[in-house]
Amino acid sequence: MPNACYLESTLGVLHLDFLTSHSQSSTCIASLEQEPLSYGGLEEQIAYTTGALNRHGYGRGDRVVLVLPNGPHLAVAFLGISAGAECAPLNPAYSAQEFAFFLEDLAASVLVTQPGFCPAAETAARRLGIPLMGLHPYGDRSGLYTLEGESSGQPSGRAGFSEPGDVALLLHSSGTTARPKLIPLTHQNLTASARQIHATLALSPADHSVNLMPLFHVHGLVGALLSTLSAGGSICCTTGFNALRFYRWLDQVQPTWYTAVPTMHQAILARAPQIGFHHRLRFIRSSSAHLHTGVWDELENLFGCPALNSYGMTEGAHQIASNPLPPGRRKRGTVGPDTGLALCILDAAGNPLPAGETGEVALRGKTITAGYLSPQSANETAFSNGWLRTGDLGVQDEDGYLSLTGRLKEIINCGGEKVSPAEIDAVLLDHPSVDMALTFPLKCAMLGEKIAAVVVVKMGCAVAEAELKSHVGERLARFKVPRQIVFRDEIPKGPTGKMQRIGMAARLGLE
Repeated sequence: MPNACYLESTLGVLHLDFLTSHSQSSTCIASLEQEPLSYGGLEEQIAYTTGALNRHGYGRGDRVVLVLPNGPHLAVAFLGISAGAECAPLNPAYSAQEFAFFLEDLAASVLVTQPGFCPAAETAARRLGIPLMGLHPYGDRSGLYTLEGESSGQPSGRAGFSEPGDVALLLHSSGTTARPKLIPLTHQNLTASARQIHATLALSPADHSVNLMPLFHVHGLVGALLSTLSAGGSICCTTGFNALRFYRWLDQVQPTWYTAVPTMHQAILARAPQIGFHHRLRFIRSSSAHLHTGVWDELENLFGCPALNSYGMTEGAHQIASNPLPPGRRKRGTVGPDTGLALCILDAAGNPLPAGETGEVALRGKTITAGYLSPQSANETAFSNGWLRTGDLGVQDEDGYLSLTGRLKEIINCGGEKVSPAEIDAVLLDHPSVDMALTFPLKCAMLGEKIAAVVVVKMGCAVAEAELKSHVGERLARFKVPRQIVFRDEIPKGPTGKMQRIGMAARLGLE
């Protein structure tokens, strides 16, 4: 069983207080279908998972890729694997081609999945010669499982539980090129972030949340799961967001709060019961994309509680800034002040700017990754004089509240999913009828931004929009398929002769 030092100093989700018999019986992980798992049960499952990995030859420093359905087993498997190895949860919607890239880039030691759940991941792993371990749910308590499968062929030289400086979580973040960046987050990074969110939201053992976010995303893993557990609360892990079932979940789960991306909040508002409802939330949290002030007001009016708009990024183990709970002031249009990090606004030369002036948001602190594992070239531009340069443009007011005004990077933020347009360009250009292609964002009231592309067809060729969408959908995840593809004889260029994504929609007459 994990020792007290591990529980307190690394993952930070189980405090020393939870080692008492009373707290060990408290609910930790819940679901809609099974009996809840207690903190004591979670400790036992963490110990089992680390031991099972060690017996199969995997331990600290080994990279364990995790592909599971959203829900309690994914939550507990992340906690268990990261306790004694490096956990890399991946989106099960990826294609076999995408899985092959991520498995290679991660230098994966083993793939853990539920047999038959994701054939694309299993196919990619077998082609690359990566061992598979099957995760088999069992029992009537949420999140319990057994592990069995292929060994590494040698005993783990780094058995036992992780130390504070060890990497716990590996996530990819799309960059401005076709190659995503690999971000390592240590136990210290995750602990610091969970505690900052815990403090911002004044979480306690009395709080119970319902998770709507995917648990292969930093928002779900840290913003929902770890922040709840760091406070000794409980979390109900759903199988994924469903606006039609949300109000039923409120009645079933009786949560005190939830966190989601703005598009989820908009869908929830669109399906508000006509006759009202009686369940009272303590607060609502929004992150991962811009929360429109109208949506903000509607949430507060409907639920009768404060809504908190926050700012997060994977490189910072999620939360960077947040509007505070009352009696603190919530400023519409801002993401609030920093939540324990050093945050400043830099000009192009890297000099700090005063309040009221717009520049690039830069960060440093305990939650910030030490650097990208790949590509190494990304570190040269992202880190400067100890600061992480985020690529986001923002301005701070005299109270330190941050407003985000744009991005230096070209990432398309489609409802909280960060998409590299260059990655889609490459797939479009792989079609035999396409001569030129450029992917760009279109403003969207629901998603914030939606993906569009302009295409030039090769002389003598013909191709329909539906065919190109199908071509992309066969090679990339569904959320990366352009919502709109327009055809032109040439792609408009900027003053320097380059094709520019920024402003492309306007140049094409689409805005």
